[in-house]
Amino acid sequence: MDKPKKVALAYSGGLDTSVIIPWLKEHYGCEVVAVCGNIGQGDEELQGLEEKARRTGASEVYILDLREEFVRDYLWPLVRSGAVYEHKYLLGTSIARPLLAKKQVEIALQTGCDALAHGCTGKGNDQVRFELAYKALAPHLKVIAPWREWDIRSREDALAYAKAHGVPVSATVEKIYSRDRNLWHLSHEGGPLEDPAQPAPDDVWMITKSPKDAPDTPAEITLGFEQGVPVSLDGRRMGGVELIETLNRIAGEHGVGRVDLVENRFVGMKSRGCYETPGGTVIVTALRELESMTLDRMTLHYKQKLAVDYAELVYNGFWFTPLREALDAFFASIAKDVNGEVTLRLYKGTVQPVSRRSPNSLYSLSIGSFTMGADYNPKDAEGFINLIGLPIRVRASLRSQQ
Repeated sequence: MDKPKKVALAYSGGLDTSVIIPWLKEHYGCEVVAVCGNIGQGDEELQGLEEKARRTGASEVYILDLREEFVRDYLWPLVRSGAVYEHKYLLGTSIARPLLAKKQVEIALQTGCDALAHGCTGKGNDQVRFELAYKALAPHLKVIAPWREWDIRSREDALAYAKAHGVPVSATVEKIYSRDRNLWHLSHEGGPLEDPAQPAPDDVWMITKSPKDAPDTPAEITLGFEQGVPVSLDGRRMGGVELIETLNRIAGEHGVGRVDLVENRFVGMKSRGCYETPGGTVIVTALRELESMTLDRMTLHYKQKLAVDYAELVYNGFWFTPLREALDAFFASIAKDVNGEVTLRLYKGTVQPVSRRSPNSLYSLSIGSFTMGADYNPKDAEGFINLIGLPIRVRASLRSQQ
């Protein structure tokens, strides 16, 4: 295949994508279009990004504000699904990749690019997530994955390459963590975290206080939901971006949302990561409490099963698939009555429910109370038990005759 003439690069300004721009120009002799999405990583990461990309060789730079779209079309469907990967991970990095890949493809097509490139390592999940999105949205474009081509084998090598080519980067050999931040979470990998036997150093955590240093007085907050989506905090309606940012600040102050996880990567290996998802932890907890009142038993239990499948779809990069779309339709349908308010208490890293209220609550005090009432006849239980216990009784009788 001929060498590409113009490549759209998923650009973050971090170590990997910063060295990729000069590497692409050096090895392919192509133009590079840098595409960056603002998904809430913060002003510090975005400041001076365009100038940096151009200085390192990009001919065009696009920095897109995707925060509202990220929340509306990706985070809220994720929240509504109840998806959590391997009991702990709230999928902060995973859920952002399809949106970033989608916008990268759109810019590539608009600017006449004939190839796409990303800075994902050859060992990680992100290479799968980006490239499956490329296949779904622009299968005719060539894909360049430098980590699978070049002779750079470590972050130390990448730092050396950056120094040799005059590329400014914030990573250092002494502080070698690989971090990914967006509105939903902040992840940390690499360095001392690669040894699961060692505790995460204190300098890993950035947006959550240590529970031992959190305030001695708990905070109580009330989240309001409409159709499974949070819409208000303490009675004040908020847009999704503001709501998550506010919860990140409050929950982070109280040490909520830390996860230290050894997970199974889709590419086959285990890895250790530390994740901070303060606002997301609060939202997910509140929604579970509300669903416990508004969803019937069969629906709730079936949703819990499908949530595992949905988590794997998101984690493994199968966002642009008919199955994900069908599951979203299911979750949206059953969320129609998931309306109400949940009050939570945040205290030194914990989140505890205080109260739950819903106009669609299926909880009936007259039925659920220990006090016998007209709405429930305890004599009905005898026939119920006899019927469901019939197979057990027949088997026991058979065994007693052997």
